[in-house]
Order: sequence, then C-alpha cells, then structure tokens
Amino acid sequence: MRYCFLISNTSSKACPLVISLVLILNGVFISAAQVNLLNKVHIVHLGAKKHDTPELVTKSHYQILEPILGSKEAAQKSIVYNYRHGFSGFAAKLTASQAKNLSAHPEVLCVIPSRTLRLKTTRTFDYLGLLPSSPKGLLHDTRLGSEAIIGIIDSGIWPESESFKDTGLGPIPQRWKGKCVSGDGFDATKHCNKKLIGAEFYVDSLAAETDGRYDFHADNEYRSARDGVGHGTHVSAIAAGSFVANASYKGLGGGAARGVGPHARIAMYKTCWGKLGCLTPDVLKAIDHSIRDGVDVISISIGADAPAGFEIDTSDVSFGSFHAVMKGIPVVCSAGNEGPNAQTVDNIAPWIITVAATSMDRSFPVPITLGNNITILGEGLNTFPEVGFTDLLLQAELMETSIAQGQIKGKIVLAFTPNNEAIQKADRVLNAGCAGIIYAQSVVDPTVCSGLDVPCAVVDYEFGTDMLYYIETTDVPLAKLSTSKTLVGRPVASRVARFSCRGPNSVSPAILKPDIAAPGVNILSAVPDGYKFMSGTSMSTPIVSGIVGIIRQTRPDWSPAAIRSALVTTAWRTDPSGEPIFSEGATRKLADPFDYGGGLINPEKVTDPGLVYDLGLDDYIHYLCSADYSDNEISQLIGKLNQCPSPRPSMLDFNMPSITIPSLTGEVTVTRTVTNVGAAGSVYKPVVEPPFGTELEVNPKTLVFDSNTTKNTFSVRVRSNLKVNGDFYFGSLCWTDGAHNVTIPVSIRTKILRNYV
Repeated sequence: MRYCFLISNTSSKACPLVISLVLILNGVFISAAQVNLLNKVHIVHLGAKKHDTPELVTKSHYQILEPILGSKEAAQKSIVYNYRHGFSGFAAKLTASQAKNLSAHPEVLCVIPSRTLRLKTTRTFDYLGLLPSSPKGLLHDTRLGSEAIIGIIDSGIWPESESFKDTGLGPIPQRWKGKCVSGDGFDATKHCNKKLIGAEFYVDSLAAETDGRYDFHADNEYRSARDGVGHGTHVSAIAAGSFVANASYKGLGGGAARGVGPHARIAMYKTCWGKLGCLTPDVLKAIDHSIRDGVDVISISIGADAPAGFEIDTSDVSFGSFHAVMKGIPVVCSAGNEGPNAQTVDNIAPWIITVAATSMDRSFPVPITLGNNITILGEGLNTFPEVGFTDLLLQAELMETSIAQGQIKGKIVLAFTPNNEAIQKADRVLNAGCAGIIYAQSVVDPTVCSGLDVPCAVVDYEFGTDMLYYIETTDVPLAKLSTSKTLVGRPVASRVARFSCRGPNSVSPAILKPDIAAPGVNILSAVPDGYKFMSGTSMSTPIVSGIVGIIRQTRPDWSPAAIRSALVTTAWRTDPSGEPIFSEGATRKLADPFDYGGGLINPEKVTDPGLVYDLGLDDYIHYLCSADYSDNEISQLIGKLNQCPSPRPSMLDFNMPSITIPSLTGEVTVTRTVTNVGAAGSVYKPVVEPPFGTELEVNPKTLVFDSNTTKNTFSVRVRSNLKVNGDFYFGSLCWTDGAHNVTIPVSIRTKILRNYV
C-alpha cells in the first residue's frame, strides 16, 4: 500500500477514486485486515541528508524508527538498509499500520512498499562513427575513455570474459572509493582488476522479502556479483568492454568486439536475481553506494511496466537518481520494451536521460527458397544447419489433432501471427517438432526468432502472401530454409524498434520522453558462455552511458543536464547515411520525437554542441512546483526550506532541450535559456520548422554571446490555427551560428475543448 501519493501533472491532484485505481493497477489493493498482518519491506524516503557523516545519518534513522516500533532492538531488527551517502532514508520490514504511522512523521517524505523491477558490439560503434583508430575525436581525446568509471546496476558480471581483461590499462583513477566484494564463485582478489574495479551485490532486501528462503542454486544464481542471467555481463561489455578479436555468435556478426570506451572502468552493482527481478530497496542502495564511490555515470537498464511511476514518491529509481544528479552524476535509464504503443515510456523523471532503441545498418537475412526456385530473403538469427527441401505447410490449415500427433515433424510451417491466438498456435507447432518456422508479420520483428530451438525466419505480410499463393497453387509445396548471412551497410536503414517504448510522457505530458535513441537491436556482446545477440532498450542504454562517461572526461564542468542537452541537440534525425529513420509499429511511419526524442545519438558531435539548455537545482524546484508537489515535500527532498511562488510556475517554461505543449488553446508563450559552451563572440539566429497548423515566433531574432555574456534567454510565441482538437504535430527550433546547429524538437497538440477543467 502506498502512503503518499502525488499526481505530477500540471492540471490536477489525485482524487480518492484515482488513488484507488492506481493502487489496483499496481497490484497492491488488498483488504485492511490482510495488510495489517503483513510484515513487508518498505522504503522510507527522508530526502536530502541533514548530516555530513554516514554514521550520524544512520543514527537519525533509528531516532525516527524507534518510537514507532517501541525499542532500539526492534528498530535494529527491522532495518534492512540505511541510505546514507547520496541521500537519507532506510528500508525496513514494517506492517501496514507501522508504515502508516511512520509516514506521518514530520521528517518523512514518503513510505512506500518494495517493488520488483524488470531487466529491460562488433558493428555498433563503427555505425555511430565512434572509431578508436581516428587520429582525433572523442576516443582519441580521452585515451579510449581510460579515466571514465561506468557504474552499472544490473544482474552482475562474468569476470572471466575476454571483454573484461585489463591489458594495456593504466592505474585505477585515484578518485575511486568503491570496492570489490567476494562471494559465491567470485574472488575479489582474483576477478577484479584494472577494468572491473568495483563489484558489489545486494541481498538484504532479497532475504527479507523471501524470509531467507531464496534458492540461489535452483534459480541458477550466485550469492555474489557473478552474473547468473547474462544480462549484466552483456550490458557491461557494451558500455566499456575491452578489445576482443574475432568475436561472433556462431559465425554471425563477426569482427572485433569492443565497448564504447574500451579502456573505461566498470563498477558492477548487482541488484537483479534470476527470474525474481530487481527489488527496489536493493536498487536504491546501489544508487546510494555508486554516489559514494565516485562513478562518472550510473547506467540502469531496468524499469517497471505501465503505468509509469511518479518522480519523488513512488519511483525509487527516480528518487535516487535525483540525488545522484544533484551530486553531478548523470543517470541513464532504459525507456522500456513495451512499445510500440503510445504513452508507454518508463523512467520519465526530467533529471534522467531516457534511452530508446533503434536498429542499425546490419541485418541477418535468411534465404528461403521455394520449390519453384524463387528465393525470398527473410530475417532472423538462424544459426542452425540448412533445412533442405521439405514440405511447406500453412499453420492456419493445421488441425489441432495433426499438431498433437506430430504430423508436422520434419516440415516447415508458415505462420501468420496477427494476434495472440495465432502466436499461441505457432508455439504449439514449435513444440510439436517442426523442422523450421517462418513467421509472417505486419511489421517484421526478427527478435521473435531469438531463443528458438528450430530454424526460424521472419517475413512481412507481402512476402508471406507470396508464399501463401505458392502453397495454394502447388500440389506439393516445398521450401528450403538456409542459415543466416551477415549483411552490413546499405540497403539496410535504421528504424526505431517495435519494442521500444514510446511517448508522450503519461505523468508530465509537457516533458518530452524519451530523450535520445541508440542502437538496441541484435547487439553482439559478452555473456557467460561467449558472445550473444540481445535486443532491447537495455542494450541501447549502456551505449549512451558509455558515451556520457567519456564526455565527462572532456567536459568535466558540464552538469548532467548540459550533457543531456548536448546529446539531444546534436543527434541525427536521419540515420548516419542520411536516410530517414522509420518507426516500427502497427503501421510504418517516419519516426518522431515520441519515438526517439532528439534523434539517434551522434557521439562525435556531442562535445561541441555550441549551446546547451542547462538545468540546476532552481530549475528542478521550478519543475516540482509546477508539478504540484508541496513545499514540505520539496523542502525535504532538496534539504533546505522551499516555498513555491504563487501562482505556481508553468511546466512549459522548464528549461528542457525541447518544447512540448500537450494542450494548446489559442496562444501561449514559452521561454528557454541557452548557455554558450563554444567560442566567445558567437552570434546565433533561429531557424524554425513549425508543426502543422502552428505558428512559432521567436524573440529576440539574434543571440549574441560576447566575453561578458554566456547566457541568453529567448521566448517562443506559439499559436494554433487549427479549428478542431488535433493530435500531436512535430517540428523543430534550431539556433545556428553557421558552424553549430543547436536543434530541439517541438511537439504541439491543439485542444480546443479540454478533457477536464
């Protein structure tokens, strides 16, 4: 049960009906009698630290908890974690009534129950133009990222992988304060080195939630930082894997594997366990430790399903991330894998860098040869031996009895999968022992072949219909299914992946999410038994994390918001070859800011954006006030007294590197401030691409940055000419000095009649 519930929205606060609905949606609506019998781990958020030393912070926790539980001994037995480095709070086993009483304490910001979050290469960085052989550029300037420390919160790491060898690395950066911890199958003295400089694991919440009965062995897990899942190993090698020659997955995608920063350092914080997932008290403790340890960036490839969590009360990733960002540490999170529907994007707090996933210019065609000698190229990671000519059957014509009796054994099946029922039938076909399967889909998603134990290919409905015509016009239709090939470069163009979660932001629609996109489809990286392809925003996130970590070495004075701004304003809005980026979904369309934020990350441009849209504490207070958080809640979060102005500021004026107006009626003026991070004496002029049916007027018409002027504020008057309620239309605003094009996305929806008043 949630004991503080705040609606982060510019229009209204929650009514009791809304609160009850969200509790039901989150699966925690149970009777009061049941609740009071439970002793569940809760996180008690106290906001910013009021003491400098961790010991005093811990002492204050007991002073708060002891009166509620009745004794110091009971408090000591109850507490699971003390959060005392980057922020203040604790996790404790509490009944519902104890949690409710604790939430009324004047020093308590919020009390929420533990939740379970889910885990969300050889070509990637060549595709993005991040080349280690270049005589200049980001990798050259940072010695392959040798001073960068990437903090990764995930499922652990497989230290024996070649991707984590420390050949050629210099001393560990002196600012590092973290540690390696030994455990089951993990010897800190043996497995940590100058590449893997930190390895910790968090099991206290796991033990408390399972009463110490979690079976590590049965879940193929290790009570240590060793990775039993493979996800954390894969993610770590993407962000900072060393050079590994001749890496491939069964011959596919062959080449030299490496991470973003081949000489960057890795600090692994293991919080995710087997099939169980990632418990939020553990995740929050990992964030607390990463702030203490001195990482350059925190990479979190985990998240929750819709509905999205709110920023400072119900989402522990967002709460911990706020304090990391206030300490100058960027936090990069995955957008989620529940796309392509709108309003599914996760990790939506405005201080987080949220990453969507695209494909890249590499594909794995699967030749499908029909009995009439026509060959169709499907897609998929088919590493099985070729299936020679055999009967080609249509799934729709197969009776359940024929499937059950194994009459499809040794045959290839064509399966149109437009709905869940068809997919379930295709699964039964697979289990019945077919020789191969060809999926026909409205939008090709090669990841459906991942993990299958039979040869597999995917085609679209057009090619599927061609194959269907062949089946229906041939007495004995036959097909041959060949092994996948590796195809690099044109004619393959980038697409926003079908699975990548989309905006708009369901919590604060005026805040654009996701922020940026990076490759996340069929990324080859390390796993415990070698190298493997994985797809997801989990894979695109460490690409951005690695780049952010390296940027901090060249621009140490930049804030996390300045880095995010540079990512957004320099991004590609086409793929690197200049072709449009499409969005995979129910229909094909050109990608827009709700698919990829600012666009596809362009790493070699990020360090020289010209101007940045920066944010500091006062700006985040502006946001929190505009989102209707109370003065008391904001004061506790930031650690000092705050009073929001009256009337409260507009969220439309929050200094994001984007303009998103979800409900435009008539006319509105928004403001932004840009900071010059280029040469003094620069003069910028605006280039406007207004969304359909909208007029944009920018003032002033020129921004001049001399030696005494590093910041300039401008306004944009936005007027709708539409006569009816519309959906979002998209445009852009670019400030250019001839050398830099500082471009932000503009997203506007006209609302003549609002949904509520």
